[in-house]
Amino acid sequence: MSANLPTVISQQLGSSLDGQVHTDIFSRGRYATDASIYQMMPLAVVVPKNFDDVKRTLDFASQNSLSILPRGGGTSQCGQTVNHAIVLDNTRYLNQIIEIDIPGMRCVVEPGIVLDELNRVLKPHGVWFPVDVSTSSRATIGGMTANNSCGSRSIRYGLMRDNVIAIESLLADGTSKRFDTLDISKGYQTEISDPLTQSLLSLGAREQREIEQRFPRVMRRVGGYNIDALIPGQTQANLSHLLVGSEGTLAYSRTIELKLSPLPRKKLLGVCHFPTFHDAMDSAQHLVTLGPVAVELIDRTMIDLSRDIPMFRDVVNQFVRGEPEAILLVEFAENDAGENTRRLKALNDMMAELGFEFNNSKEKCGGVVEAIDPSFQSAIFEVRKQGLNIMMSMRDDRKPVSFVEDCAVELKDLAEYTARLTEIFHKHDTRGTWYAHASVGCLHVRPVLNLRLDKDIKAMRAIAEECFDMVLEYKGSHSGEHGDGICRSEFHEKMFGIRMVTTFRDIKQLFDPHNTMNPGKIVDPPKMDDASLFRFQPEYAVPEFKTALKWTGWSGSGGGFQGAVEMCNNNGACRKLTGGSMCPSYRVTRDEQHLTRGRANTLRLALSGQLGEDAFTSDSMAETMKLCVSCKACKNECPTGVDMARMKIEVNAARFEKHGATVHDKLIAELPKYAPLASKVPWLFNLRNRIPFIRSLTESLTGMSRQRDLPTWRRDIYSHGTETGPSDGKAVILFGDTFNTYFEPENLRAARNVLLAAGYRILSPKPASDNNRPLCCGRTYLTTGMADKARSEIKRLLDTLEPHIAAGVPVIGLEPSCLLAMRDEIPVATDDPRAQQLSNCAVMLEEFLAREKPDLNLKPIGKKALIHGHCHQKAHNVMSDVEQVLKMIPELEVETIESSCCGMAGAFGYAKETIDVSKKMAEARLLPAVRNAEAETFIVADGTSCRHQIKDGADRETLHVARLLEISLNS
Repeated sequence: MSANLPTVISQQLGSSLDGQVHTDIFSRGRYATDASIYQMMPLAVVVPKNFDDVKRTLDFASQNSLSILPRGGGTSQCGQTVNHAIVLDNTRYLNQIIEIDIPGMRCVVEPGIVLDELNRVLKPHGVWFPVDVSTSSRATIGGMTANNSCGSRSIRYGLMRDNVIAIESLLADGTSKRFDTLDISKGYQTEISDPLTQSLLSLGAREQREIEQRFPRVMRRVGGYNIDALIPGQTQANLSHLLVGSEGTLAYSRTIELKLSPLPRKKLLGVCHFPTFHDAMDSAQHLVTLGPVAVELIDRTMIDLSRDIPMFRDVVNQFVRGEPEAILLVEFAENDAGENTRRLKALNDMMAELGFEFNNSKEKCGGVVEAIDPSFQSAIFEVRKQGLNIMMSMRDDRKPVSFVEDCAVELKDLAEYTARLTEIFHKHDTRGTWYAHASVGCLHVRPVLNLRLDKDIKAMRAIAEECFDMVLEYKGSHSGEHGDGICRSEFHEKMFGIRMVTTFRDIKQLFDPHNTMNPGKIVDPPKMDDASLFRFQPEYAVPEFKTALKWTGWSGSGGGFQGAVEMCNNNGACRKLTGGSMCPSYRVTRDEQHLTRGRANTLRLALSGQLGEDAFTSDSMAETMKLCVSCKACKNECPTGVDMARMKIEVNAARFEKHGATVHDKLIAELPKYAPLASKVPWLFNLRNRIPFIRSLTESLTGMSRQRDLPTWRRDIYSHGTETGPSDGKAVILFGDTFNTYFEPENLRAARNVLLAAGYRILSPKPASDNNRPLCCGRTYLTTGMADKARSEIKRLLDTLEPHIAAGVPVIGLEPSCLLAMRDEIPVATDDPRAQQLSNCAVMLEEFLAREKPDLNLKPIGKKALIHGHCHQKAHNVMSDVEQVLKMIPELEVETIESSCCGMAGAFGYAKETIDVSKKMAEARLLPAVRNAEAETFIVADGTSCRHQIKDGADRETLHVARLLEISLNS
């Protein structure tokens, strides 16, 4: 092979596949990391469209002595899914359900299907696949199989191994083979002709005694290969269990047959509070005797961090009473509701018998908070599911590091084990974070370290050595859930002995004699503290650079921008396909490039010089960011708070600084400047929508797609500058954004009428410059990277509003992207202290009305309102205010569409390069819901772009909330 291996792979392999082959450094960099501390640049990334593509790739790798790495969601904690190999990304195409057999309680799936998506299909049948890992929104069945995943309820349902029936596989040489259950009742090798199977069974017979003596007897043992599936003394042997937990080192799973379970219909949850961590650990062995399906730990660190995260704060304050040092979530899910009630009562009784009651002194203060409502239970478990990500939200160079993460011991030893491990941490000048599966003695524990420091790398090695010695002493498992990968495979000899490790090598040799499949995992691994494999290697550095925005609160270059980017720990929460809003472009493309995680990795690699010179301002970076719609869902939904919309402003600003602005960008950015002129001759500017030739011409000149009408210019614009309302009324400012002023002035008039009806005095301060041009928030300039022009608009805004915001007068807005920019972008775009005053005063109309609760004397207007929330309303958690205000209208049923971004996203949906993606985003949830709504149902959306998308895609008139309130006022 040529020295320029990626190019050769692209030329020789790419032409033979139906799917895609990516060999550029940007694409490979996006697959160089997983959720571990490691980074290994792949040779290429193949996105197979079918299994013929997989076979061709395996053949190519075999012929050229290259390695292969099958990959699902890429969320492995131990470095299983990074390698100097050709990565096979199964998630985009190989994600289908092949068969569902409800009478047989089984299904067959392809490896790339996500657990939540599978269970969403299974739910109407009353069944589920119960290995409920916390990463269920992005974990693929193939990845879970390779990892032998477990989940919160493994005490009831077992591990992945216990729920896999068979695997159709491709071996490293491209041979197809089915691994399933063998009948060995007539003798261990009777009538078995397949040489591989014969060899495997012979190995099991040979090593039976060693396996029985050396394998830990705890339930949570996922280290090494599952060669205990091969031992005699049973009537059946399921060879697929040997592939489960093999981390892609033995074969490629083409299809996986799974065992299904009845879906629990009735659940009760007891939240047990403890005054000390030791008390919680010691109590776990008693609580499990009540027969729960889960006993999950949340420690004090996680409680405190959760309270600092907006999406978790409210629910944590509901289920946490006082200041416990640890909490155990004890769930009962029997078919008989009465039995669950009995067990929950028994839980209260047991806690009291153990001496924990809320009215006790501090030393024994504890008890049970009961969660009866199913939605409350789900919200609590969602906090627990996000445990890792909550822990990783620390804004510090020291982070919880996974390497002794999942050691498992017997429950009777759990309290002593955790106490001794805490002493080890203290010995090495650190502390641990704790959460997860107290029911099975497997806790996710992470020492807090900074692996950019040599002393902390040495501490990691020492902690690992001492911890695994202790686990061996307790006859526990050093690998209890998240597998081996790079960080634990090295310790197999210590845990299992040299003979067992030799047997693991024999297994690898039988399956993969040329070491093609994900080498260096389980067998012959590198050292876990080999810093050359770290994400932050010893030579890792980010030069100082200038930023357009402030990044206070993070560390590193660019005033903290480096640290903000590095907050992405690759947990992959942005890969969820339903629920919430993140990440809309990925939901359409299923492409790692168009994902918050993918963009963050690209930014990190570019800033640190790993993608070549000027990567940050390159065309490849622009392409990486192109489909980011700046929805800000990641700001709210990413557990580590990665705000890609804000980061995109930095990319655009740097690119503008180097390359200037395109005609398309200028047309967007300068809208507030030329809008007054357009409103004087609207017929001229509207010709574009009416004449096909002009549509085509402007598409080529401006990049605005001819497929859409642009917003219609109006002559009857909203008139600014007139104070109105009772002189003794409470003063408010109605901020007239550019979009509502010039395109839909009826919305501002409606808002004015609503506020007047409520008795407010409406101020309309006039700017002292620029010929009385209306005020602007600077959003259009920020979006296109013209930071200096944005600051000029912001200064003009602050100069005009200064006396009012200093007095705390509310600044009420209608357009979410503009008004909420005052709370979000403006304070970080300028050093002017008045920006924070504006942020404190800025409020959406619905927020203001929900807070003030004025008597509007609203009247019935119809049966139902269907709401689509603007992305920024969701990101700033103001949708509940929208719902609350609409419910003030008598007899009106209010329903919010569960949708992601509408796809219009300002100018995104108008651009010829992105209009197709825009339409696909709208068709995912929003437009079907609108089309299915009855004709008399009000369709409500506050965002200008959202209303236009709905009109274009569903031909339904859509109203701003202010309009609906005005209609109710006048009825």
